[in-house]
Amino acid sequence: MTAALTYKAAGVDIEAGNDAVRRIKKAVEHTFSPAVLTELGSFGSLYDLKTVLQDYQQPVLVQSIDGVGTKTIIARMMQKYDTLGIDLVSATTNDIVVLGAKPLTLLDYIANDKLRPAVVEQLVHGMANACYENGISLVGGETAEMPGTYLPGEIDLVGIITGVVDKEKAILGKNIAPGDLVLGFASSGLHTNGYSLARKLFFEHAHFTVDSHLPELPASLGEALLEPHLNYTRPIQTVLQQGLEIKGMAHITGGGLLENVPRILPPGCAVEIFKNRWPSQPLFSLLRDLGQLDERELYRTFNMGMGLVLITAPEQVAPIRRALQSLPQFKLFEIGQVIPGDRQVKLCV
Repeated sequence: MTAALTYKAAGVDIEAGNDAVRRIKKAVEHTFSPAVLTELGSFGSLYDLKTVLQDYQQPVLVQSIDGVGTKTIIARMMQKYDTLGIDLVSATTNDIVVLGAKPLTLLDYIANDKLRPAVVEQLVHGMANACYENGISLVGGETAEMPGTYLPGEIDLVGIITGVVDKEKAILGKNIAPGDLVLGFASSGLHTNGYSLARKLFFEHAHFTVDSHLPELPASLGEALLEPHLNYTRPIQTVLQQGLEIKGMAHITGGGLLENVPRILPPGCAVEIFKNRWPSQPLFSLLRDLGQLDERELYRTFNMGMGLVLITAPEQVAPIRRALQSLPQFKLFEIGQVIPGDRQVKLCV
């Protein structure tokens, strides 16, 4: 007689899923604000908007979805997953902060071939800590075990962020004009973009390992590549709460400076960026030299040390710098200017 088949025998372990939930429940619920009305495990999440919306004249919901890309492969190579949760919060949150929004909630999606509760615990604890630090409620998520869809040992990590902004205060770049200045917040490294090319250069071309120690880097190569994506919620909200004007912002993700900055420029405007106005990070120099990459390939694949760009009038620069004195960990540089042109970035020495 053929033995009865089970879901577990087919590759899906319900008990492992229950174990994962038990491991993360306390950390997730620590992020809940009083507006969260449901516990972890509900079919959906209820979030009370009444108190939140009292501060807005015409509130507009702002949403975005993003992932951490193939940075997950570096985490697997290192068997270290806690920083990926931080990356996810930053990658999603920065995409709505640039519109002037205040982030409220995050939903996550973790998919893999085989559920490993200890790995899920690391991922979610990283998310929960980052959410708590930035005033975001991690209101729920999905853990999908899909053997046959994902390669053994691989993980896919995606997040959906929701925030709110006053309609009249949404930052869309419409008022950007020639003569405005371009400021940039330093990145902490690659953030969450360019990893497919970086892995090819470091591990296939140069035959380094994650344990390699290169003289240019303060830590192992794997540790440098796993450096968490910075979250710019606090500095941007600090500036906006003081009533200072930011005309446009761009999160420098896939496409780099060359393709993300033009997304916020109105017709008739272009930007000059001066490459020598912020410190060069060794990781990007290593990538350039290993791949003999030309300038355009570098600046449209990697952030090149700039994690978020904002555009403002010249008279706003000094007040913005004063507003950020309480957050010295976020390094701000004046990197360029707006000029007449056709929505493009010109790199200058």
